[in-house]
Amino acid sequence: MQKEDYLPKDEFAELVFERIKSFGLRCMPLCDNLFTKTASAKNIAKQLIRSSSSSVANYRAVRRARSKNEFFAKISIVIEELDESLFWLEYSIDAKFYEDHKVRSLINEGNEILKILAKARKTVGLTIQKEKK
Repeated sequence: MQKEDYLPKDEFAELVFERIKSFGLRCMPLCDNLFTKTASAKNIAKQLIRSSSSSVANYRAVRRARSKNEFFAKISIVIEELDESLFWLEYSIDAKFYEDHKVRSLINEGNEILKILAKARKTVGLTIQKEKK
């Protein structure tokens, strides 16, 4: 079990928010660096900054969900945007804009957050299904 497993719900949500926000902030200098390069690098930078900042903004909305169904829908958006951010980071390595070791810790953090969010979505999804029966 991780430390986060023992936190009250609000504290856990705040910790996840801080991790997603940190992830988004860590993407910014990478995007700024890419934006000064080729047209293809600029495109990746634009996509990465949109998806990483969107994951942060949408997680904030998750925390204000008024129902389990709304939570499920909103967290699904966060997962999609965060996964897209990871794609662009990996793609920037494939395109040789970054060396793997320079962005690996950021990719690892994004994957960890993704696992946490996917588990939360699965849990609420199962709860929604049980309530329908």
